[in-house]
Amino acid sequence: MIKAIPAFIGEVVRRQPSQHRNIRVLLKFIFILSSLIAFYTTVFHFLMRWEGQEHTLFSGIYWTLTVMTTLGFGDIVFQSDIGRVFSAVVLMSGLVFMLVLLPFTFIEFFYAPWMAAQSAARAPKKLSDSVKGHVILTHYDATSAMLVRKLTQYHYDYVIIEDNLERALKLHDDGYKVIVGSTNDPQTWRNAHLETAALVAATDLDIPNTNAVFTARQEVRKVPIMAIAKLAPSMEILQMAGANQVLRLDEMLGQHLARCTDGAPTRAHVVGEFGPLLIAEANVKGTNLIGRTLRECNLRQETGVLVVGMWERGSFKPAQPDAHIETNMILLLAGSKEQIESFNETFVSEKISTTPVMIVGGGRVGRATAKALSDLGIEYRIIEQTAGRVQDEHCIVGDASDHQILRKAGILRAKTVLITTRDDDMNIYLTIFCRRLRPDIQIISRATLERNVATLHRAGADFVMSYASLGANAIFNFLTHGDILMIAEGLNVFKVRLPAALKGKTIQESEIREKTGCLLVAIRKGEDTEIVPPADRKLEAGHEIILVGSAKAEDSFLESFS
Repeated sequence: MIKAIPAFIGEVVRRQPSQHRNIRVLLKFIFILSSLIAFYTTVFHFLMRWEGQEHTLFSGIYWTLTVMTTLGFGDIVFQSDIGRVFSAVVLMSGLVFMLVLLPFTFIEFFYAPWMAAQSAARAPKKLSDSVKGHVILTHYDATSAMLVRKLTQYHYDYVIIEDNLERALKLHDDGYKVIVGSTNDPQTWRNAHLETAALVAATDLDIPNTNAVFTARQEVRKVPIMAIAKLAPSMEILQMAGANQVLRLDEMLGQHLARCTDGAPTRAHVVGEFGPLLIAEANVKGTNLIGRTLRECNLRQETGVLVVGMWERGSFKPAQPDAHIETNMILLLAGSKEQIESFNETFVSEKISTTPVMIVGGGRVGRATAKALSDLGIEYRIIEQTAGRVQDEHCIVGDASDHQILRKAGILRAKTVLITTRDDDMNIYLTIFCRRLRPDIQIISRATLERNVATLHRAGADFVMSYASLGANAIFNFLTHGDILMIAEGLNVFKVRLPAALKGKTIQESEIREKTGCLLVAIRKGEDTEIVPPADRKLEAGHEIILVGSAKAEDSFLESFS
């Protein structure tokens, strides 16, 4: 209570002009109420003397207050009709002033500011002086939530700047590190210790991002700043404002979704590099690998690549010699540039089908996917409900949940349908619908929120990528210089320094796979990289190990060997 008093005074001092006017109204109300009590007390004494009764001044005030508050103890009463009429007038005015206006005034001008002051006193406005090397987030959204999870996982400090007190308190109560302030206020950046930060991540809309980036850059010239842009012109503007790197997540997501399309010109697509080690994913649809075991395929001897695992509808399976390759699987490969090229030459795709790929949703991600498919030489059709949104001759205007629209777009002949709307509920609905119409079609879907990825897989999607995860991993890679790589939703390749608990052990003795589910695919020491080391390879001080695993397996490794 005592702690809130200075905050309460500050809250009153900081009030806007309109609220200052309300305080003047409050003072007028108090003056009118006091004048009314004084008037009623005077009339009370006049009428009592007229009836032959004498009372003190205090008794008059006492009678007025008891009647106006409807208490009416009955110890002082009028005997005449005039006095009783006067009592009724006092009672009715008391109902209005004491039971309606006074409580409302108390809540509006005392209780509400007091509660706001208590909240303001509880909300952090400055980051602890001990925090250094942290990440500053200018906005809280799905991407920021995923990034916070990744930062916490790898023991990076962070702080979220939130200008809305109510939202800041909600984040604070949920356990997030947050400070109250505006990103266009230089003092807020000082409170967030911008000068010692490792990174600023601007994930809001383009205009607020530009303001935040420009203000931060004016404060500190050297801090790395990464921003997300929704529109293409904003990329250059954000760079001019001071951002070191600007991401167009819609383009990144569109390219990623298009790359997984059945009929792409190459089988294995390189998705990450760790020195000479390349990580690639390969769609097996249309190859003679389907129905065979990994041992029967003999890929290691024929091409040199190592099959690290198999990805099927959200489930990652470690590579086992007797594992069967199914139609909708994506193989995760590790190898050198020459080995990946050898795989592509051995399993070159068939001639690109003339049957167009269906894209449901003509938003930014849908249009970016269409452009990526066009660059790959793949025909497409876009289904968009809003007329005029997509300026493309391949666009069909209509509702994708309409049988006739889907048939017009070619659902009965298409090999792949890409569902790219930003509404996860709609994506789940359309996935079930398309899977029911075409059990054999390849369905690739976008998810806005990570929690809906598993639901989309259960609904029948063969491949899902979330906007939030893609953005969070891109920002985290910028922070860690590419030590973490997301292969698919929930599947990562990550590089870590060898934990002390594993020093001196062989790979077999470490039991990394058995304990955590992660697969060790390479060992680095300086500039040297050993790809797919043997099980008897000893792990030594100074080694960096490159691992592949699901998000759960990654968590397990970090918890077991941190």
